[in-house]
Amino acid sequence: MPEISIVLVEPLYEGNVGFVARAMKNFGFTRLVLVNPCALGDDSLARASHARDVLEGAARMSLEEVYAESDLVVATTGELSKSVCTSMRMPYFTPAEIRTILEEAGGSVSILFGRENWGLNNEEVSRADLICTIPTSEIYPIMNLSHAVAVVCHELAHLPRGTYRLAGKTERESLIQHFGQFLERIEHPDYKRANTLLMMRRIFGRTALTTREVSTLHGLLRRAEWHLDHPDGEEGQ
Repeated sequence: MPEISIVLVEPLYEGNVGFVARAMKNFGFTRLVLVNPCALGDDSLARASHARDVLEGAARMSLEEVYAESDLVVATTGELSKSVCTSMRMPYFTPAEIRTILEEAGGSVSILFGRENWGLNNEEVSRADLICTIPTSEIYPIMNLSHAVAVVCHELAHLPRGTYRLAGKTERESLIQHFGQFLERIEHPDYKRANTLLMMRRIFGRTALTTREVSTLHGLLRRAEWHLDHPDGEEGQ
């Protein structure tokens, strides 16, 4: 089973943070990370109830640190792209589908929940490997922060123990960088490159790449680059 952290990005209300800790412990999760949170006091402790240990043990980190230390980052959002031509919040998955993606993987996974008033911004979402959304009713689609955390934790509560480890963040970033260099080599249009790399990040995120798979993709790119450098296929292949 992957090591899952629930990450609250700039939560506004201490009561919500306490309720999140309680919801996490209900489903067996204890790794809470707070990014620039509001002040926490008696109200958050009261709302946490018997999950006070989760609240008091929460790590304080920057979002940069979260991205750097996570093998996979999942951004939760209620605002979705309306077309596959807009890759920022596409493709997206339900919590149940996220469970299917993660069920045979190990490694560290951080699930980001945004601010109560406007969620995660585009930059924060663009750096995530997967997009998760809860299929709520159009009548009233916006959920309370702790309720959203509870739904996601419920789906992930009984993930089986992983049989292989995810490729690390550094390995995946190196692969994306390699793809970027390859796009330059093949003269992929400049205005398309950023969006293409964003789509590659989404593909790699949902396939939960292993170290061996990353190595194989590097090898394929290097082979293609060799043929670009040796169009006549001279000796040395």
